[in-house]
Amino acid sequence: MTQPPPPPPQQPPQGGGFGPPQDQPPQTPPPAAGPDLGKTPEPGYGYPQAPQAPQAPQTPPPAAPQTPPTPAQGYGYPQGAPAPQAPPGYGYPGQQPQQPQQPGAYGQPQQAPYGQPQAPYGQPGYGQQPGYGYPQQPTMPYQPQAGQPGGGKKLNAQVLIIVAAVVAIALIIGGGVWYASSGEDEGRQNDTAGQSGGTGGTDDGNGATTSGKEKAPSDPNAKVLFQVPAPEVKNDSTVVVSGSWLTDKAYVKSGIAQIVGYDRDKGSELWKLPLAGPVCQASRHVTDDNLTAILYQPAMPTKADPSHGCSQIALIDLDAGKKLWTKTVKTGDQLINFDNITLSGKTVAVGSTSGGAAFDVSGKLLWSPKPGDSCYDAGYGGGEKLVAVRKCGSYDQRQLHIQTIDPKSGKVISEYKMTEGIEYASIVSTNPLVVAADVGDSAGDGSGISDFFSIDGRTGKLRTRISAPGEQFAARCEGITRVEACNLLAVGNDRLYLPTEEHDGTGKYSETNEIVAFDLATGKQTGQRADAGDGYTISPLRMDGGNLIAYKRPPYDKGGQIVSIAGGSFKQTTLLQNPATESVRDVETSMSPEYSEFLFGDGHLYMSKVYASKRSTVREKEYLAVGFGAS
Repeated sequence: MTQPPPPPPQQPPQGGGFGPPQDQPPQTPPPAAGPDLGKTPEPGYGYPQAPQAPQAPQTPPPAAPQTPPTPAQGYGYPQGAPAPQAPPGYGYPGQQPQQPQQPGAYGQPQQAPYGQPQAPYGQPGYGQQPGYGYPQQPTMPYQPQAGQPGGGKKLNAQVLIIVAAVVAIALIIGGGVWYASSGEDEGRQNDTAGQSGGTGGTDDGNGATTSGKEKAPSDPNAKVLFQVPAPEVKNDSTVVVSGSWLTDKAYVKSGIAQIVGYDRDKGSELWKLPLAGPVCQASRHVTDDNLTAILYQPAMPTKADPSHGCSQIALIDLDAGKKLWTKTVKTGDQLINFDNITLSGKTVAVGSTSGGAAFDVSGKLLWSPKPGDSCYDAGYGGGEKLVAVRKCGSYDQRQLHIQTIDPKSGKVISEYKMTEGIEYASIVSTNPLVVAADVGDSAGDGSGISDFFSIDGRTGKLRTRISAPGEQFAARCEGITRVEACNLLAVGNDRLYLPTEEHDGTGKYSETNEIVAFDLATGKQTGQRADAGDGYTISPLRMDGGNLIAYKRPPYDKGGQIVSIAGGSFKQTTLLQNPATESVRDVETSMSPEYSEFLFGDGHLYMSKVYASKRSTVREKEYLAVGFGAS
C-alpha cells in the first residue's frame, strides 16, 4: 500500500526505462537484501518488536520521466465539499477483544498506529479536484498525484522508525446476524478481469486446486498487436475513460463519451457506441451473454454547466455494441447521481449517498431508496454474490453493515456489523466474502487498507481478521465512493493473495517484491511465496480456476511478463513475455497495475488508461490502450 514519495526505480543512468521524474532527494532504502521471507517467523500481531537500525542511503541513478496526468479543475468538476471524516472507531459495544495472533511468517501483521491519520484513500488533497466527466461526489477519484510514480513505490524509511514496543490493539469483532432466508448463488464474475472465488478443479493436496483455462504456449514471446491513441482532450481537463472488457470477439474500451469494440488481434474497430456524456463508472463484471453496465452523464459538460451528474444507468451488449436500455432513479423530483455500479447475475445495482437501487437486465426496477430510511446502501460488490455496504448513523457514530443480499429481491441473507467509526469499506470479493477497511485511519499511506475481514456470507459471522500494515503490503482499495475499486490483490482457494512492498534486490539499484497468501479461515500466512525476480515487481491480476494470474512489471532492460502461479506449489509458468526493445517498453511502462486497467485472456494482454488529459494528447507515444499477443 503505497505512500509518496517513492524510492528510486530500478534502472541505471541514461537508460530508456520507466519511472517518474525523481525531484526528491534520495530516500533511505530498506536493507539491501530485502525481507527474508524464508527465515524463522517473526512474532505476530501485537507482539513487541525490537527497533530496526537505519541503513546507509544509496545514491540511485536518474529515471526517465513518467508522470501520471494530474486532474485539473475543469469541465465535469464536481460541486460539493469533502465529507468530514469519522474519528477512529474501535469499541463497538458488547464485543469481546480477540487475543493476539501467534507468530507467523513474513508480513504477519503487527497492528499499531503507523504514523498520523492520513486523508482518505484517493483523496490526496482537497485542493486537487477531479476533472471533466467525473461524477459529482465529495471525494477525490482514485488516481495518482502529480509527480507520483505509476509504479506506486513508497517511502520504505517509515519502517525504520517504528517504535520498539508495539502495543497490541484489541480486535473488536462485530456481531454477525443470520437471516433465515437464503439467496441463489447467481452471477459470474468476468473471467478476464477482477477477482473471483477461484474454485473448481482438482485438489493438489495442499488445500488448493490446480486447474485453469490459461495454458502455457510453446513460445510465450509476444509482440505489440495494436495501440489506441490517447483521445483529444480540450480545456486542460481530465476525463474519466474507465471501463474495459474482454469477450470472445472483442476488446472493449471506454473513450470520451463513447465505448468502442476492437478486434482482439488487429485493433481495428468492430463497433462504436456514442454516449450523450462521459462515462463515470463501469462495472468490471460481465454476464454469461456478455452484458455489462455503466454510469454516465446525460450530456457533455460545458463551461456554463460543468457537470450534469452521473444519473444515467445503462446496460451494454458487448457483442453487438448496443445500449439495451438507460434508466434513472429519483428521490422526490430530483435525479439521483450514483457513485458506483456493479453486476451480479441478472441484477444491475448502483449505490450513492442517497441510497441504492437495482434493475433486472430486462430493465425492471427491483428496488430503490426508501424515503425516511435512516440507513442507505452506499455501494455494492457484485460477481458471484451481491453484497451491500450499508451505512447507518451519523459521522461521529457511523456503523457499516456488510449485507449479503438476494439479487432478485434485495432481501438480506446475512449481515455483519463492523466496528463503529469505520467510515469506509471496500468489497474485495463476494464469494468468499472479503472486505477491506482502513480502521482508525491507521494505514497511513493512502491505500485504504489497514485490515481485511473474512466473513461467512451465509451466516454473517466474522471468520478472521487480517492486519495488513501499509509498509509491508501493496494492495489498494478506494472505498470512499467506489466500494469495489480494489486492485493488486486476488481471492481464490479460500486465500487472499497480496503483493509485498518493493525492497532492494540483489543488484546495485534493483528492487523486487513477492506475492504471499493468507488463509481466509485462520488469518495466517500459508507460507506460499512467489518471487518477482530481481528487478521485477509482481502484482496479482485475477484467479484462473485454482491458479493465480500475475503481472511482472519489468526492469529497465527487459519486457513485462504474465505468469500463472499454481495454487498449491506456487510454481510459476510464463504465459506471455513482452518485447524488451526500448520503444515498446516505454509504452508498456507508461501504464501500471496501480493506476491502469489490465486484462489478460487467451494469451492476450491489454493495458489501458482510466483517465485522459490534454497533456497526454500533446506528448509523444501516449496511448489510451495497448494490446500484446503471441507473435
